[in-house]
Amino acid sequence: MSAATAPPAPADWRAHASAVRPDVFGAARLGYVVVESQRLTAWNRFGADAIGLHVDAPDRDHLRLRLDDRPCRFLIRRGPDEDVTAAGWEVDDHATFEEILHRVHAAGLPVTEGTDEQAALRGVERLWRFPGPKGIATEIFTRARTATDPLRMQNSAFVTGHSGMGHLAITTRHPEQLHTYWNNLLDLRLTDRITERVGPAMLNIRFLRAGERHHSIALANVAGLPIDPIRTRVQHINIQVARLEDLLAAHHRVTELGFAMAWSVGQHTNDRELSFYCVTPSGFELEVGWNPVVITPEREEHWEPTIYEGISIWGHTPTGQNVAELMGRFGAAVRSLREREQTVPALSSIPRGAHR
Repeated sequence: MSAATAPPAPADWRAHASAVRPDVFGAARLGYVVVESQRLTAWNRFGADAIGLHVDAPDRDHLRLRLDDRPCRFLIRRGPDEDVTAAGWEVDDHATFEEILHRVHAAGLPVTEGTDEQAALRGVERLWRFPGPKGIATEIFTRARTATDPLRMQNSAFVTGHSGMGHLAITTRHPEQLHTYWNNLLDLRLTDRITERVGPAMLNIRFLRAGERHHSIALANVAGLPIDPIRTRVQHINIQVARLEDLLAAHHRVTELGFAMAWSVGQHTNDRELSFYCVTPSGFELEVGWNPVVITPEREEHWEPTIYEGISIWGHTPTGQNVAELMGRFGAAVRSLREREQTVPALSSIPRGAHR
């Protein structure tokens, strides 16, 4: 990647953050994710045969999973991480793009422009990249390409468009800092919160929206304990099918093909989405959902965050967890006490922007 030219940065970022600034809420959405894995064969089978996605292999070191007319929503590239390494955000227009880059430059973060090859693999014209929380690089782009090949999927359709491709759920020891990062960068708004007791621990989850999708980022932390029980940078990625029949058929295929199911079909309390969670070949979970609440402009005008008790109205019971998996989570929690979590202090340790 080549270094991008930075616009003049204000001498005091705090003064810039507290000043009245353009609100970019609603002008950005999750466009794609980049995953590093050595298990490309398993990812091909998981994506195409189990979930029912369109899968392309542009070369021996990459897979691209499609949900719609975009060339890429999941880029799986060969590498050792077995984790999400980047999240790409689509921005509506040049003015919004410049405002976001101005915030990043003003905070003193390094920004690099992606190469032509990197942009082509992601199915975008150009992209810019800078640090994001938990080591997940943030990438932004304004122009996505349109695929010419017809979709080969086992589902009728996925819900994307102006809502974006879905959401990311992240466990963290520093929820306030990560909340601040996303608010200062993209003016994400708090939709609601959930508290859930898991054994002796209390889990707090906050849901942040970028527009009409109920949430594009979910942040979960263990109340009162500075631990992170999840090995991977993301706990799950969500995608949304168009029909209930698609959800049930995908659940059946995942089970029949022997991929691990993490949580059974259930319905969430806050966004009312029906979904199930399965385990990807890289170890983080994929949530396949249907029919969540949409925050229309009319709802947005009067929306007030609510605190819900419990993640689900019904279902979402854990499935297939054995002693080894539980011990693995315990080990991850212990390791998290010794490891420093990346929070990008330049954007996360300052007062939140004018828009909450």
